[in-house]
Amino acid sequence: MKLAKLCTAAGVACDADVMVTGFAIDNRKVAPGTVFGAFQGAQVNGEDFIPAAIESGAVAVVARPEATVEGAIHIADDTPRRAFAALAARFFTPVPDHIVAVTGTNGKTSTVEMTRQIWRMAGERAASIGTLGVTTPDESVSTGLTTPDIVTFLSNLAGLAREGVTHVAYEASSHGLSQFRNEGVPVEAAGFTNFSRDHLDYHADMEDYFAAKMRLFDEVVSDGATAVIWMGAGDCGWNARVVDHATRRGLAVMTVGEQGDAIRLTRREPTQLGQSLTVEHAGQSRTINLPLIGAYQVSNALTAAGLALATGSDAGLVWDAVARLQPVRGRLERAVIAPSGAPVYVDYAHTPDALEAAIAALRPHVSGRLITVFGAGGDRDHGKRAPMGEAAAKASDLVMVTDDNPRGEDPAEIRRQVLAGAPQAREIGGRREAILAAIAEAGAQDIVLIAGKGHETGQIIGSGENMRVLPFDDVEVARECAAQIARGDA
Repeated sequence: MKLAKLCTAAGVACDADVMVTGFAIDNRKVAPGTVFGAFQGAQVNGEDFIPAAIESGAVAVVARPEATVEGAIHIADDTPRRAFAALAARFFTPVPDHIVAVTGTNGKTSTVEMTRQIWRMAGERAASIGTLGVTTPDESVSTGLTTPDIVTFLSNLAGLAREGVTHVAYEASSHGLSQFRNEGVPVEAAGFTNFSRDHLDYHADMEDYFAAKMRLFDEVVSDGATAVIWMGAGDCGWNARVVDHATRRGLAVMTVGEQGDAIRLTRREPTQLGQSLTVEHAGQSRTINLPLIGAYQVSNALTAAGLALATGSDAGLVWDAVARLQPVRGRLERAVIAPSGAPVYVDYAHTPDALEAAIAALRPHVSGRLITVFGAGGDRDHGKRAPMGEAAAKASDLVMVTDDNPRGEDPAEIRRQVLAGAPQAREIGGRREAILAAIAEAGAQDIVLIAGKGHETGQIIGSGENMRVLPFDDVEVARECAAQIARGDA
């Protein structure tokens, strides 16, 4: 495809008549005919690699006007990430007919995966993109980032469309939104789950973090799209502000939850294997047996239902699918039953609100003690560590503070900061040892929650050149520990 044609379609100033064969933001992936994106990052300045990209065959470089580009066309833009995304979106075609995005602090992964499940059960060829990777119609998964880089994102969408996928739900993280990593495709509906403290190591403050999320509704979604917004009984003002953003943009607004107008949750009762819900939608009241535990799973499931409805899925098929939803990997996933009879759950909760929600989800199902094992990640927001300890101590009967992904920090110092919020907690540095101790401690009426890593299969130690990723899967480790206890050699 000619660069001039791409530029005209994207509204980018450039009239060079050269052939484009691909896009890259990594100079090692540049081949002859590539358009190279050179962006300033937190740790690496892509402009430093412009000469190497040109030497490898880049025909054009998208970069700031101040950047030096010699030997290739310089597509200069004050916001080069946005310009690069606009160009790449015209190159990677076709894309699926129905695309939805989900943002929020917690629940993105579950909501996009539940949306995919609902579509699939309604007879559509559907996929999801996010923290769990790309999940295709045949349930195969390739791992990835919450929001992959723009080239990977767009090429994934085009590849899925060529495979016959018509419906895609993807996670829109604050990092991805602020870095223009999911731009340029028609987004038919967008979901918002909740908002609480996270990523303040990246964003200046909560307002900056919220503004990044709002790009989804202010700029990314298509004109006339639908905003599906959770409005629970106890939600703070953030969700109402999302409604304001969507309304100002002229989007159709579908609120969901106890205070929802489009889908209203009027009753929720825990059952042995899940929860019974009464939902009002389109003038009808329905009772749904959701096979998942926890209030936040209800919000994820109903937001997913809203997204499916917003994309034209039949209501009867949608509500039938909600009653058959399967647990999402690492999201209140029951890993094993301990030899004592205590169930052991694994959850990705790694913020104070998410930890509190996971514990609250399990509380109605425990008649003994709720034992929580968790830690905090290194090289991330320090300010959430003590509040995580407070959240765990407030709602658990026994807390064990251990290591998560220490990365480049001293694990003992991370634990000390967490313990400031949970001074009565037990400190067990080794994560395997902490999991073993919790399962060994649990009685028949207890429940064990292992929080923080969820679906992850590795533990990150060190940073930079010294970084190592050690194999570590909370679910597998919990099963191994339970077997060890059963053998009597714990």
